[in-house]
Amino acid sequence: MNKEMALDAWAIGIDIGGTFTDVVALEYATGALHSLKVLTTHGDPAQGVADGVRRLIEARGIEPGAVVRVVHATTLFTNALIERRGSRTGLLVTEGFKDVIEIGHERKYDLYDLNIEAARPLVERRLRAEIGARMDAAGKELAPVDAEQVRQAVGALVEQGIESLAVCLLHAYVSPAHEQAVQRIVQQAYPQLALTLSSDVAPVVREFERLSTTAANAYIKPLANRYLDRLQARLAELGLRSGLLMMLSNGGLAHIDEAKQTPIELLESGPAAGAISAARHSAQDKQPNLLAFDMGGTTAKLCLVEQGQPAIAFGFEAARQKRFAEGSGLPIRITTIDLIEIGAGGGSLAHRDALGLLKVGPQSAGSEPGPACYGRGGEQATVTDANLVLGYLNPDYFAGGTVPIDVDLARQAVGALARELGCDPVQAAWGMHDIVAENMAAAARVHVAERGRDPCDFVLLSTGGGGPLHSYYVARKIGVNTIICPPAAGVASAYGLLVAPARADRSRTVSVRPATDALQRLEAVFAELEGQAGASLAPLDPAFGPVRLARQADGRYAGQGFTLTVDLPAGPYDGAGAPAADHVRAALLAAFEAGYREKFGRTPPDVPIELVNLRVTALASPRQSIALAGLRAGGQAPVKARRAVYFHEAGQYLDTPVYDRTVLRAGFSASGPMLIEDEGSTLVVGPQGHVEQWASGNLVIKLQEQA
Repeated sequence: MNKEMALDAWAIGIDIGGTFTDVVALEYATGALHSLKVLTTHGDPAQGVADGVRRLIEARGIEPGAVVRVVHATTLFTNALIERRGSRTGLLVTEGFKDVIEIGHERKYDLYDLNIEAARPLVERRLRAEIGARMDAAGKELAPVDAEQVRQAVGALVEQGIESLAVCLLHAYVSPAHEQAVQRIVQQAYPQLALTLSSDVAPVVREFERLSTTAANAYIKPLANRYLDRLQARLAELGLRSGLLMMLSNGGLAHIDEAKQTPIELLESGPAAGAISAARHSAQDKQPNLLAFDMGGTTAKLCLVEQGQPAIAFGFEAARQKRFAEGSGLPIRITTIDLIEIGAGGGSLAHRDALGLLKVGPQSAGSEPGPACYGRGGEQATVTDANLVLGYLNPDYFAGGTVPIDVDLARQAVGALARELGCDPVQAAWGMHDIVAENMAAAARVHVAERGRDPCDFVLLSTGGGGPLHSYYVARKIGVNTIICPPAAGVASAYGLLVAPARADRSRTVSVRPATDALQRLEAVFAELEGQAGASLAPLDPAFGPVRLARQADGRYAGQGFTLTVDLPAGPYDGAGAPAADHVRAALLAAFEAGYREKFGRTPPDVPIELVNLRVTALASPRQSIALAGLRAGGQAPVKARRAVYFHEAGQYLDTPVYDRTVLRAGFSASGPMLIEDEGSTLVVGPQGHVEQWASGNLVIKLQEQA
């Protein structure tokens, strides 16, 4: 894409969720944003994407040749891990270590569950092989790579039908030489195998986590490559030939070829795009501190945004045995937006448990068969069915009228549940809505408290098809007094794809004591990581740039068993242009002490500081800025319709005005109760809320302080 972009240029964002696939098209010249929701086609997701893109460009008269950027995010590979739908994968490890992937940490994630089950390893024991090559912890060779042994070990796995191979040798994070030698041997002998090296995917200390991440990448790599190739072909058939960019879990974009090599980095791409979108919308109205609340058809996510930046983590767990039990899943060591997730979405199923209590989720009806109201065979009551019974949703305008809805089927499903519970259908529907809000609020309280923050100091920004529906009662439960609902909230993640920067993260384990060790070694590793990160962004220039580099490290006080990630000053740390060594050492120590003091309140006296993992981030913003068209001033707006809507604080259905968001103008102001509808979502405002439409396009809801 040229720096001088044509005036009629368009960008397209595609986000595949568990229930809906969202497609947005943005015109650079005017800032006009158009969107479409289609049901996700789980049998062939690429077909659903192609159909949605085709319908949108035809409806808006977009010339395929005018599309200069296509960006994609998906949860398909996360689901493949959860459902064990990846490729048959082999594992090659150092002699004596093939059971590490199964032994794990030998920690129980639930002390009182007598039937506890650990997450099954992605590689069966019979598909694991060992070789005698070995390095010590300093990267010194103890036993060389035996080419014939490698060929025999891998050959035995190939005979058992493996399609992908993970290579994770001892201490490869210090020296990748042995893994690279294995790679050359295997590529020559078995060129059809997809290969993943731990030194490429997770070159950091901690054997189980490194092995788990490498195996997961190998497990989904063939699936990811086939899907991405198929998607590229479908888009090319539509005339979209600008190339495909992928959203990574870190909230940045990468070239599709980079994503094919390490598809593990795509696992949290959809939720990451939602957080980027939230930060972008809030910055327009100078609201830097947010609780970004995104709720779709299957799950709800929440991310802490401070000073305009989503929180970042350097690992998470996939495919948990118990969805919210830490330690019950597969550890994945990648850079990711720090999110909490609960199994609460529009498709979440409600049921009566063994104690006779109402429960909602985490099981979901998804898009196949979907909620009962879809009329596609679903019979069990879902949150969407409850919201229809309560009057929150317009059956004639669901997903912009693209998905037909049968209210009678929703009433039947909720009524059947109410009979099981022995209560009124309205009570059952409200109970479902309230439980979802309480589950999200409870998770939010813990997430914020663990980071030493108070929810009252934040603004709740709601996105997704379900976020605006539930944000009013979530905010009341956690004590937040201001809600922001951005424009096109229902497709916010897809919009986030279009405003995200390109990003690459690189890391390596190098144990250094900055007070005493040679700074030349520290600088050499950082310089190499910066070179790798910059090279991965090179294919995206000139569309993104200039590249900005940042340094971080996981540090600890000597003797501690945990690390803390802190920002470090910019380099260089030695050589021409570098400050004096004493100044560099003091700055490095001060950076860690400041981060430690912020986290724990104090620092231990006279204990050396160690930097364990070095990290580099390369960021490049889009050269062509993207901004949504602002709103003209216009004051009050006509009421689109009125309908009976249930509000718990009133204890009854209230005659409630419904507004069309597309006709609201800056300056609109009204007190609740009300509903505000657009194609992708419905904003529910209760009797204690007051709404203002700001010129940025954001709707701002102020809640009365509760006694």
